[in-house]
Amino acid sequence: MADKTGGGTAGAAGRAPEADRPDMVRNVVLVGHSGAGKTTLVEALLAATGTIQRPGRVEDGTTVSDFDEVEVRQQRSVNLALAPLVHNGIKINLLDAPGYADFVGDLRAGLRAADAALFVVSAAEGVDGLTKMLWEECAAVSMPRAVVITKIDHQRADFSEVLTTCQDVFGDGVAPLYLPHDGGLIGLLSQRFYDYSGGSRAEKEPPAEMLETMEEYRGALIEGIIQESEDESLMDRYLAGEEIETKVLIDDLEKAVARGGFYPVLATGTGIGAAELLEIVTQGFPSPMEHTMPEITTIDGKPVRGITCDPDGPLVAEVVKTTSDPYVGRISLVRVFSGTLRPDMTVHVSGHGLAERGHEDHDVDERIGALSSPLGKNQRPVPKCVAGDICAVAKLSRAETGDTLSDKDRPLLMTSWTMPEPLLPVAVQARSKADEDKLGLALNRLVAEDPTLRLENNAETRQIVLWCMGEAHADVLLDRLAKRHGVEVEKVELRVPLRETFGGKCQAMGRNVKQTGGHGQYAICHLEVEPLPSGGGFEFVDKIVGGVVPRQFIPSVEKGVRTQMERGVLAGYPVVDVRVTLYDGKAHSVDSSDMAFQIAGALALKEAAGKVPTLLLEPVDEVSVLVADEYVGSVMSDLSSRRGRVLGTEPVGRGRTLVRAEVPELEITRYAIDLRSMSHGTGTFHRSFLRYEPLPSHLAQKVTAGTAG
Repeated sequence: MADKTGGGTAGAAGRAPEADRPDMVRNVVLVGHSGAGKTTLVEALLAATGTIQRPGRVEDGTTVSDFDEVEVRQQRSVNLALAPLVHNGIKINLLDAPGYADFVGDLRAGLRAADAALFVVSAAEGVDGLTKMLWEECAAVSMPRAVVITKIDHQRADFSEVLTTCQDVFGDGVAPLYLPHDGGLIGLLSQRFYDYSGGSRAEKEPPAEMLETMEEYRGALIEGIIQESEDESLMDRYLAGEEIETKVLIDDLEKAVARGGFYPVLATGTGIGAAELLEIVTQGFPSPMEHTMPEITTIDGKPVRGITCDPDGPLVAEVVKTTSDPYVGRISLVRVFSGTLRPDMTVHVSGHGLAERGHEDHDVDERIGALSSPLGKNQRPVPKCVAGDICAVAKLSRAETGDTLSDKDRPLLMTSWTMPEPLLPVAVQARSKADEDKLGLALNRLVAEDPTLRLENNAETRQIVLWCMGEAHADVLLDRLAKRHGVEVEKVELRVPLRETFGGKCQAMGRNVKQTGGHGQYAICHLEVEPLPSGGGFEFVDKIVGGVVPRQFIPSVEKGVRTQMERGVLAGYPVVDVRVTLYDGKAHSVDSSDMAFQIAGALALKEAAGKVPTLLLEPVDEVSVLVADEYVGSVMSDLSSRRGRVLGTEPVGRGRTLVRAEVPELEITRYAIDLRSMSHGTGTFHRSFLRYEPLPSHLAQKVTAGTAG
């Protein structure tokens, strides 16, 4: 920490930083809402270590993190970006994660690749709901964390208020190490003032007007450190009025931060605080050797024990991000957990179990291409990547995000991290025949890059549906299709698969009698059609007596009925929940045939549909909504307005409630967007098909009118 060492830096300008040992690596993900200043902070740290010449832009005019063409156009981070640097001989891999809820998949990938997290909070804006949720995720796995309050020199900045909010929202163990004051920082442990107002860091005595405030915060900080100390005698000494040595406090602070028991708060602004932050990262955050290894199994699922973060151990690495470059091809961001990755070696690629989203499982060998350390668009070559480090790998043609790389003679599989469920369906179609020809390949490339995307080719509605995290996610995907892959698509109205059924019991005849000069067609069948309870499926009953319909043609009648059921009898949707009884008919010794009776069966079902009401059925989903307590009333009211039936609520953890309901699928196609707005980004939901129910008559009339039109 700057309190301890003074914050010297080591530059790495123009050269890719390398690490030879895991203990010389720190992997840190930056977490925070969009606009909190994560990318600006990354660039300030890169400049402070000499990795780039100045904060802001690299040679090609893009920012170090936001270099993707979509990010440049939209002026926001949508990708997980790696920015390596070196400070005091320690390689720091900064993972700049998107701050928008639609791209939480990349953010969780960053959490998987990192060993600690920096929660970035703007002094002018405070904490949002997504940041709070991610803090809880980190707490669940005891990930070490620190809080960085940025923009302390902003005209609307209020450090004290935002600090109080962080302590209220994040809970115990959150305490500042520094207080911003007049263009500098006051170190609470060192009791020194680090003045940046002259353009460089100068150490001075703290201002007299700040001494009382400093002592107040310093006392709270020391108490927090002592509470987390493994030395139980410290508390007794402190309560007895003894002055605890600064070195002892710093050592205990670093241990508490590394094990995830204490969460220091730092402050940064323009040209302020980089040295202090770098010190807490290098000396307070753990190395990869201290991080718990994810569960590892053999390909057939048998647990593998004893693998550690050892460069000489068996290779176990994971693809945490995949991108496609139109010139370089596919680039994979890889975290090495064990062993050492080298160019041109052959590795085994193991799949990740997301086949239901269009991501096929993998079990193949691939040759590693060039290894590099990315900085913006620049890929700087590196000779190897040791356990604990992160690098970019070129031309892994089969590996996708979430896949495991291991020794080809000892294939292994890492348990994949939890991916959020995409719940916003977006139907698309190609704008031209040329676009249609290229669409399939382009979509497969998108799927390989983004495990939060689910691709559905709905055979029933004949639509291509992209299941996305939200509108911004969908817009980015369509932008990439157009700009990166040269495929123009347009959104079309999503068709929800309805069903049809009979509203009563009736009898009908199917007559297929035609004479054409040679062999004609002759088939007559009499059917009785009656509805079954919801979920009853289809029953075909044979009540023919006396051979009026020859035995070999009875399956033909059933086949014809089934074919017509698939085509529908009202609006073109499949017919369900009916019992069809064949009770009479006629045949001809010469002109009757299999096809003739298939046609007769279909005609009979169509005639029956005209004799009784035919109902449209809509799918109903079981919906579970997890939301903060203050939004429960709004959520329940909204679900009811969607023709939903609220089944009940139950408390889940601190300040959150699970709302269960049954809601028609037609009413929740855009619920992912509406819930986010209603809950200020804190609500999540899960849906699963439950059953079909009759569509209200006024809506059914609109559907049938649209079909007729």
